[in-house]
Amino acid sequence: MGENIRKKLEGRELFVFSVATVLLLFAAALALAPPLELLRGMATIILTRDALVTDYFKLAGFGPAFFNAGLVLGLGILLIRRQKIPFTGLTMAVLFINAGFALFGKNPVNVLPMLLGTWLFARFHRSGMNRYIYTALFGSCLAPMVTELVYLLPFSFALNLTVAITVGVFAGFVLPPLSVHTASMHMGYNLFNMGFAGGLFAFVMVCVLQSFGLESNSVFIWSYGRPRWLLVGLCMYFLAAFLFGLFLNNWKLKPLFKLMQHPGRAVADFVLMDGAPITLVNMGIVGLICTAYILLIGGDLSGPVVGAILTSFGFAAFGIHARNYLPVLLGVFGSTFFTHMLPTTAGMQMGAVFAAGLSPVAGQFGIPAGIIAGMLHATVVVCTSSLYGGLNLYNNGFSTGLVAIVLVPTLESFIKGHKLKKSQKKAAQQPQK
Repeated sequence: MGENIRKKLEGRELFVFSVATVLLLFAAALALAPPLELLRGMATIILTRDALVTDYFKLAGFGPAFFNAGLVLGLGILLIRRQKIPFTGLTMAVLFINAGFALFGKNPVNVLPMLLGTWLFARFHRSGMNRYIYTALFGSCLAPMVTELVYLLPFSFALNLTVAITVGVFAGFVLPPLSVHTASMHMGYNLFNMGFAGGLFAFVMVCVLQSFGLESNSVFIWSYGRPRWLLVGLCMYFLAAFLFGLFLNNWKLKPLFKLMQHPGRAVADFVLMDGAPITLVNMGIVGLICTAYILLIGGDLSGPVVGAILTSFGFAAFGIHARNYLPVLLGVFGSTFFTHMLPTTAGMQMGAVFAAGLSPVAGQFGIPAGIIAGMLHATVVVCTSSLYGGLNLYNNGFSTGLVAIVLVPTLESFIKGHKLKKSQKKAAQQPQK
């Protein structure tokens, strides 16, 4: 019977898992809030400015937040299926980063202008949308900018809305070429590349606004505590992903060790390299590691933290695994012993989980380099959000991009210099033999 199930699911494992997640989110939403409360909560989410950090758990309640995440995740699945694109590791990364950020910043309305802008970019270049669908979905990191402009501009509501949508469309049009350029800057060592590109665009946008005397300020709405039901639910979900992948892989765990040999540098699509079953196993493990870290430090299972965990969970199909993530995580935690920040500080909780974006540094250069990367990320990320008034949801992606751009050339220079000295020393010793 098990073999028949595996054959029926072959090639559709990730799609089935993603759809099951959507259904689970909707079920959780209905269990936590009646339909009328869900509608009111969704209205609150859509109509409230949602610059970083706006926790939808606190703003609208758990039920509406999960319902919003289900809608955003479902929209992503629908768009990818419509383009007839096979589900790969990159697919899981983009779907779950959207599901995660739908708990603190994204909703089915404010992501639409960026999607439209990228579609126009594809049409302008006479290319199919299937080539840019991932860029469009990642590019919704600037979704808060649309909502912010509606409330920030001094004109009528109709004109504010028109300008906000226009700017959002323009952002979606600009991000595809910009993200290609930023990827070359950090050479694939920042898995959250769109966060870096979006941060640059948002910074320019904030400067333009300030030149007209308009200023966007960051928000801090945060739910404290760790509801036991939420903790148990997350652990069961990640354990289910682990067991589902293990079942699909005939209960063989050995391929996981092969997967963890990859440094994780982009493009590292674990589904294409090692298969969907063992990738799901890896995703489950990474999700459990992130959740365990938050539990051990006494952190909060707020919307942003759960969103960060879901993001790393998705990117465990595209570059992240325990071997390259743990050194970076250790670096973030270790930095709190030398700075005024505490592990339980809101920014440090998110920074620790999102530091997974620098996992390729540890995978390529080793544990000490990963620890240094994590420590640098912890110090940089607390400063970057103010650069763009919270309009770039992927603030940690901007930080990891800066760290990679500074750290990677230094590491490569050091390693090349060390190898050169070693070869020169070896050459000098040869005549003596």
